[in-house]
Amino acid sequence: MAPGLVETLPSHHVEAAAAYFNDKKQDSQSKEAFAQGAKTTNYDAEFKGTEKHPPASYPNYLPYWTDEKHPAYEPFEATEHGKNADSSFSNLLNGGEVKEITGNIGAEVSGIQLSKLNDAGKDELALFVAKHKVVAFRAQDFADLPIDEALKIAEYFGPSHIHPASGAPKGYPKVHLVHRSADDTTVQDFFQERTNSITWHSDVTYEMQPPGTTFLYLLDGPAAGGDTLFANMAVAYQRLSPAFRQRLHGLKAVHSGHEQAAAALARGSIVRREPVANVHPIIRTHPATGEKALFVNPQFTRRIVGLKKEESDMLLDFLYKHIALGADFHARVKWEKGTVVVWDNRVTTHSAILDWQDGSRRHLARLTPRAERPYETEFEGDD
Repeated sequence: MAPGLVETLPSHHVEAAAAYFNDKKQDSQSKEAFAQGAKTTNYDAEFKGTEKHPPASYPNYLPYWTDEKHPAYEPFEATEHGKNADSSFSNLLNGGEVKEITGNIGAEVSGIQLSKLNDAGKDELALFVAKHKVVAFRAQDFADLPIDEALKIAEYFGPSHIHPASGAPKGYPKVHLVHRSADDTTVQDFFQERTNSITWHSDVTYEMQPPGTTFLYLLDGPAAGGDTLFANMAVAYQRLSPAFRQRLHGLKAVHSGHEQAAAALARGSIVRREPVANVHPIIRTHPATGEKALFVNPQFTRRIVGLKKEESDMLLDFLYKHIALGADFHARVKWEKGTVVVWDNRVTTHSAILDWQDGSRRHLARLTPRAERPYETEFEGDD
């Protein structure tokens, strides 16, 4: 793992900073369009179906919440599989077809099976995704595999993250589920108070070693809608002026999971692991490509270390707006049966889109390998 140029604050400073800067302004930025819990899951509708919708296609992936506790994560030495991969992608794309989604981010791949890749193909997958940021692989068999087999594929890229508050299939806490029951209408309540449901974030950045190559696959979804937006944080970094990029280098920010845990408890859900906060560089370097990327998000980033509150808020607000308005470095990924979307959580941010009104079930599974601790490398004038 490459060494960071920025040291981490003592833990008591991290916790204090996270608590102090969690004011109403931060709350307004970290809205949740749908908070899952046992009370929001209609198991009768999921197993039997409703008048308008069939039963869940994959009942083995329905979410459950248990009181089982998990210990705090210990540091580990991450392996970056894309670092020495063959950049011709001969093992990954043998017989496959690639279609770019936009000019700056994203690709769709058909004609290959991720579950059949050898280790060289998996290494190339890591590099291919790092370069494209997000890739939709169509006509995959992931959802039909035994869950253990799907996890084994993902854990080639790193040990699984266990989400502290989400539901999981029975016996598989390493699987994070995104689930809305058939005929669920709680989104209507959300839009009574909000004009949109966009929640830009990178997953669980409050961890000491957040995820890298990440897998999300569709189990059930609406015929139209429920897409996911992705943003290229490397291009977002490049769009800034050289002087501004140089100023951001060396700055660190607190990322906190305390608010997510508190929200889970408030809705009667569970917290599997004690919440944490960690300090990460605002600019991080990708270990395989060497690209620098912005690494902040309004869901989990709380403040910039060493700046006063107003200064921190002003700078973070600018970066959040810059990311949110950068439609020319966004991609909108459409879901369909058999789709596995793989993205690099280190150099992207994303948001679900809640835009379907027919009460269709939306059910996806995420496999979340953890990666290296975020680090930055020195600013160079041609960054």
